Amino acid sequence: SSSAVITILAISIIAEGLQQSGVTYRLGQRMKRLAGQGERQLVTVVMLTGATLSLFMNNIAAVAVLLPATMGLARRLRVPPSRLLMPLAYGVISGGMATLFTTSNLIASGVLRDAGVRPFGVLDFLPVGLMAVLGTVLYMLFLGRHLLPTRRPAEEISAFHRQREELLRMYGMEKSLWEVLVLPGSAMAGLSIREGRWRTVLRLNVLGISRDGTFLSAPDAETLIREGDVLLVQGEPSEEKLRDYGLRLMEKPSPLTQAAESESALAEVVLAPHSALVGKTLREIHFREKFNLTVLALWRNGRPIHIGFASMPLQVGDGLLVQGAASNLRMLYRERDFIILEEDPEAILRPAKARLATVIGLTTLAIAMFSHFPIALVALGGAIALILTGCLSMDDAYRAIEWKAVFLIAGMWPLGTAIQTSGLGEAIASELLTLGRGAHPLYLAAILLVTAMILANLTAGQAAAPIVLAPIGLSLARVTGVDPRALLMAVALGCSLAYPTPIGHPVNAIVMGSGGYTFRDFLRVGWALTLLLIPLILLGLHLFWGL
Repeated sequence: SSSAVITILAISIIAEGLQQSGVTYRLGQRMKRLAGQGERQLVTVVMLTGATLSLFMNNIAAVAVLLPATMGLARRLRVPPSRLLMPLAYGVISGGMATLFTTSNLIASGVLRDAGVRPFGVLDFLPVGLMAVLGTVLYMLFLGRHLLPTRRPAEEISAFHRQREELLRMYGMEKSLWEVLVLPGSAMAGLSIREGRWRTVLRLNVLGISRDGTFLSAPDAETLIREGDVLLVQGEPSEEKLRDYGLRLMEKPSPLTQAAESESALAEVVLAPHSALVGKTLREIHFREKFNLTVLALWRNGRPIHIGFASMPLQVGDGLLVQGAASNLRMLYRERDFIILEEDPEAILRPAKARLATVIGLTTLAIAMFSHFPIALVALGGAIALILTGCLSMDDAYRAIEWKAVFLIAGMWPLGTAIQTSGLGEAIASELLTLGRGAHPLYLAAILLVTAMILANLTAGQAAAPIVLAPIGLSLARVTGVDPRALLMAVALGCSLAYPTPIGHPVNAIVMGSGGYTFRDFLRVGWALTLLLIPLILLGLHLFWGL
C-alpha cells in the first residue's frame, strides 16, 4: 500500500514502454549525432544525455538504454570505452538526483506522506539536483576525465569494441578456435553434442558443424554428430584425447572458419543488476538450450576466462561473449537478466507505437507536475494507459518490474515505521543534538547527507538507507523545528552520492566490466567528485530550502 512502492512499479512499466516503442533508442541515436569528435564534447553529450534520460526513468533502465549507443560511439570514433562509460554512469546518477522518480527520492517522499507531511513534488528536487548535475559535468570535463583510465590507446583495441576480430582478440580467443574432423568409427559419431559431453570430456565447445557443403552455426545440444563432420570448436584440445575418441585436429584457418564468420554473429552481454541469475551457473540455467546460443568466454575482473566458466557462479557485471544466429541473439533483448552491448533497431518490438508512447509519457509527466493528484496514482495511470494502448503487453510489464527491489522496499518499510513510532528515532535525534548543541540546521543536514552517502556506498543502499535514515530525519525536524522536507532531501540525495565504489550503485556495476574499470578507478575518480558535491548540495539546501 506504500505510495513509493506503487510509484516504483509504475515507473518501471513506463520505462519499458518507452524502450519497446523505440523512444529511448531514438534518444541514443540523437546523442550519437551530437557527440562530435573531441573528447570534451563527447563526455559532455554522453553525460547530459544520461542525466536527461534519468529524469524520466529509473537509473538502471537509463544506463541500460544508453550503453549500446555509447559503445557504438566509442567504436566509431576509436575511443576506449573506459573514457566514456564512467562519465555516462555519473551523468545518469546525478540526473537521478534532480527528479522525484529515483528510488531513494520516492522513498523519502513516501515517508513524508506516511508522517502526515506534504510529500515531495516532481519538481522539488530539480533546483538542488541541477546544481549536482552541473557540478558533476564540470568536474568530469576539467578534472575527472584526466583521472579516467586509458587501458587501451585509441589506435589499439578498446575494451569492448563490437567488431568480430576485436572481440575475439579482447577475449583472448584468436588462438583457441580449432577444427576437428570426425573420423569413421569415432566414438562421438551418432551421439548428440549433449550425449558426447564435449565440454566435460574434451573441454571443447562446439561452435559449428560443416556437413555436406553446408555450415550449421551454433548447433543446439541435441544436434547429432556424424562421421565426416568437420567441427569448429573452441578450447584447448588434447591431440591424444582426440585420437582416443576417433577425432583429428585439422590445420587452420580454413573456409570453415570463414563460413562461421559469415553465418553467425558475435555479441557481448552483461549480467544486469537484480538479475535472477546472479549466483547461478550457465550450466544450471541451461543457457545454450534456452537461447540456442553458445557462450565462448566470460569476462570478469578485467580478464577473460575460457575454461571452466560454465560452472562458475555468475556475478553482476559479468560479460559473456556469445555466438549464434542474429535472430537468437535478438531474443536476449527481451530478457531482463541481460544487457546487450549492441544496438539493434530490429529488436524494437513496437516501433509504430513510438509517437503514442511519447504522448502518454509526456502527459503523465505533465499531470504529475501540475495537478494535485498523488504521484503514485498518476504514474499508475500512465502505466495502465501504455498497456491498454498496446505499447507493451501485460507479460512485458510484469517482466519490467524489479521484483527483488520492490520486495526489499516493502519488507523494510515496517522497519522505518518502527524506528519512527518506537521512539528510537527521537533517541538518536537527541544524541545528535547533544553532540551538536546549538549547531546550524545545515550541520544536521550534513550529518544526514554524509551518513546516507556512507551507507549507500557500503551496502548499495538506495532502498535500505533512506528507509532507515528518513525517520531519524523526521525526528530531528520535530525536535528542532527545521523543515522535515529539507532534511529528508539531504537523506535522499546522500543515497545518490554513490560515486566512489562500484557496489555503491547498480549503474556503476553495469559499466565496470564494459569499461574495464577496477575498484581503484572508482575510488580515484569518485571520491573527489563526492567531496565536491557534498558542499554543493548543502549550498543548494541553504539557497532553496532555507537551511
